[in-house]
Amino acid sequence: MEITERRDDEIRDAKESANIDTIKPQYVTDSFSDERYSREVKDGLHPLRYKFAIWYTRRTPGVRSQTSYEDNIKKIVEFSTVEGFWASYCHLARSSLLPNPTDLHFFKDGIRPLWEDGANCNGGKWIIRFSKVVSARFWEDLLLALVGDQLDDAENICGAVLSVRINEDIISVWNRNASDHQAVVGLRDSIKRHLKLPHAYLMEYKPHDASLRDNSSYRNTWRG
Repeated sequence: MEITERRDDEIRDAKESANIDTIKPQYVTDSFSDERYSREVKDGLHPLRYKFAIWYTRRTPGVRSQTSYEDNIKKIVEFSTVEGFWASYCHLARSSLLPNPTDLHFFKDGIRPLWEDGANCNGGKWIIRFSKVVSARFWEDLLLALVGDQLDDAENICGAVLSVRINEDIISVWNRNASDHQAVVGLRDSIKRHLKLPHAYLMEYKPHDASLRDNSSYRNTWRG
């Protein structure tokens, strides 16, 4: 009973923060979205602006080739409503229980969590490193901000990744255009604000074309 009550409270809080009751005028941008919105409202659900997918990657330590990486990415669930988000999220293992190295990818539907994907290839990512004690809380806060469409310039955001590593957990937010300096800095400031990041936390940025050149996700970054 306690778990059910907690989930009801979470759904209600997410509904309020995402302004679900007035979602249609602000969020619906095409006939497909309009059709989805109408169907989900008719079913008594609370539509999100975007449909999302969660992907899972479990790699062999020390092995990184593009072929093996793509083969190891598995889509585990899709959702487009507040209820769908909580049903999916509440069944995911917490970061402290995931093996090393593991990646959880939380991306808009239609965007694969690959540097080469058409939505990602000209973009990059903001990177934040967390101790394992606090990473789960910041990851949840970030997902709520994405689901609730709370980060600035939401159309420029592709998704987010939680990377579980041996001594730390790394959270990254991917955007579409690494060359738009104003948008990149604006996203950084929005992330800091919504996560209430302490000043001690450093944020790093890396364009995906740089990752392709050095075949790494988190080395050779620049600090913002």
